[in-house]
Order: sequence, then structure tokens, then C-alpha cells
Amino acid sequence: MTDATEVAAAATSRDPAIGLAAVASLRELLESLEELQVGNARAQGWSWQQIAESLRVSKQAVHKKYRRLGY
Repeated sequence: MTDATEVAAAATSRDPAIGLAAVASLRELLESLEELQVGNARAQGWSWQQIAESLRVSKQAVHKKYRRLGY
């Protein structure tokens, strides 16, 4: 599944094989988008605290997750 709209629609399938595969694809997409936006925020000078507040997580959680990327 490559199209986000198709994946989102498949997530509501009554067939668990289709629905769960769609959920896994959405999780991967979400992780990629989050990483992209954390990178954008850091490049624009946002603090870890600002990013954490926007993501509704702790500063420690977001820093731990992304510090390895050099942000």
C-alpha cells in the first residue's frame, strides 16, 4: 500500500489482515512524518521543549528518540 488515502481507507477494513497491514503502514508513515517535522523544527531553532509540547510528549522522550539523528 503506497497511497495514504488508500491505506487510511484500508485501516477500517473488516478483514483483520488488511486492517492490520494498513495500521502498520500508517505507523511507518507517522514515524517518517514525525522525524521530518522534528528535523524541520530543530533546523528552525525550536527547543526540545517546544517540540515536546507540540507532540504532547515529555522533553526527555522526544530528545531520547531523536538525539541520535544529530538534531
